Amino acid sequence: MQNVMEELLASSAMARLEPGQVVKGIVTEIQQGDVLVDIGAKCDGRVRLSEFGDAHEIQVGQEVEVYLEKLEDSNGAPVICYDRVQQQKNWERIATSAEEGGTVTGKIKGKTRGGLLVNIGVDAFLPSSQLDILPTKNIEQFIGRTYEFKIVKINRERKNIVVSRRELLEEERRTKSQELFERLRVGDLVKGVVKNITDYGAFVDLDGVDGLLHVTDMSWGRVTHPNQVVRVGEELQVMVLDIDREKGRVSLGLKQTTSNPWDNIEQRYPVGACVKGKVVNLVPYGAFVELENGVEGLIHVTEMSWTKKISKPSDILKISQEVEAVVLGIQKDEQKIALGLRQLEDNPWDQIATKYPVGTTIHGVIRSLTNYGAFVEIEPGIHGMVHISDVSWTRKPKSMEEVFKVGDEVDAAVILVDLDGHRIALSVKKLAANPWLGIDEHFKVGEKVEGKIVKITNFGIFVELGMGIDGFIHIGQISEDRVDRIRDLFNVGDKVTARIIRIEVANQRIALSIKALEYDATELQREINAWKNVSAAATSNGGGQSEFGTLGDLLGTDETNA
Repeated sequence: MQNVMEELLASSAMARLEPGQVVKGIVTEIQQGDVLVDIGAKCDGRVRLSEFGDAHEIQVGQEVEVYLEKLEDSNGAPVICYDRVQQQKNWERIATSAEEGGTVTGKIKGKTRGGLLVNIGVDAFLPSSQLDILPTKNIEQFIGRTYEFKIVKINRERKNIVVSRRELLEEERRTKSQELFERLRVGDLVKGVVKNITDYGAFVDLDGVDGLLHVTDMSWGRVTHPNQVVRVGEELQVMVLDIDREKGRVSLGLKQTTSNPWDNIEQRYPVGACVKGKVVNLVPYGAFVELENGVEGLIHVTEMSWTKKISKPSDILKISQEVEAVVLGIQKDEQKIALGLRQLEDNPWDQIATKYPVGTTIHGVIRSLTNYGAFVEIEPGIHGMVHISDVSWTRKPKSMEEVFKVGDEVDAAVILVDLDGHRIALSVKKLAANPWLGIDEHFKVGEKVEGKIVKITNFGIFVELGMGIDGFIHIGQISEDRVDRIRDLFNVGDKVTARIIRIEVANQRIALSIKALEYDATELQREINAWKNVSAAATSNGGGQSEFGTLGDLLGTDETNA
């Protein structure tokens, strides 16, 4: 009878329950993960323990309000929810008291599309962009943490709330920035975190103020890129170099936190001292050597060897190579140190004037040829030059290749020693007597001579007379008849007989004539006089072309001697 009455009472209570109601119940049991609540139904309903927040606040016998979602599940138990009631109460409280722009405390529950869910008493939406000041790739690290949030938007009809943590951080940052700007002074040492790195420097967060650490202020030494010195996220102690409060800019220095290595540079690297360093850069004009952090010296290409002509520093030095050098000079204000490699060795030119005084005969090897001369190696690293005009007393070659080739051994006389310019001038012809000085003893005007044709040009013939001296027969002196083409009458190597009609020692010229061979004394004198007048007229006209020709005509030919 009693069981029947209980069932009737239960049925009566069940009849009053409807889904969607908020009902009161009594906690009957707390199990692992669940709380059993009696709401007057056939069976107790179950609520997840996590919905109560703090499990220590729930006790058996405690009255709670729950939301009835369904009268019975598959087991006949009611489906109830505690969190939904609290959400509804909290929403009513927040809707009444909270305003857009207000601040609330909330705990990040988890991820959702486009952002995170935050429990501020009700679920609020936190867009990913409003999570932090800096973009955050790993938003999972924030789940489960409690923060202050700013209410950005409330939609009461849809019961939506959008919050932002970023806006609060930016407001806090602006406040700190203003306070920091007010107390910052040039010369202050401050700590900051590297926020961003560019090609020209790094931006450092000074707890609300971004300062620029320029690449030139990172180190006293050479820095090609900021990432050689700093990295994002690194904490630095820097010095305030400049403050522009109007534009909100702060210039920072890292190297200024240490002493300037150039302050006592003369004491550490006196002129003449031998120093060691590492090659850090090679340029066309020399090599930069790091002596210590922040101190570099330049070895100019001209200071690399006493005797060798260095066209590129990379021919003898390499990056990172350890070298020794001598300090040649210091410009402290410009932070420059001049170094020398060759000063580590004795200068061979210091002994040159003693070893090879003017008049000395040297024996050397031709190492190179140019249009104007030949360079002769006198000893390793020491070269002298034979100019084209110092090859022969009697003949001027068109190019040095006509006389020498590289590798030839040659004797020459020293005619000039220029120690400052490191030059030695040599002469081959000075080793022989000048045949023109006693030319009158061997050749006289009017006498007959015999010689071999060595050159034929369009305007005359050059004849070797001996002693290295050539005579010249102009085309008009070949015959009384007109000669149009000399090669029709003569060949190189032919022997010819002619008469001397003029000798010019100063100009090293001998004029010959074939047609004068048969002249009597009167005719010969007339030809000689006529030649004098032609030569004088050519001289007065500024050295124009005459019937005489010159030794230079031996070179400027229209026909070859082949």
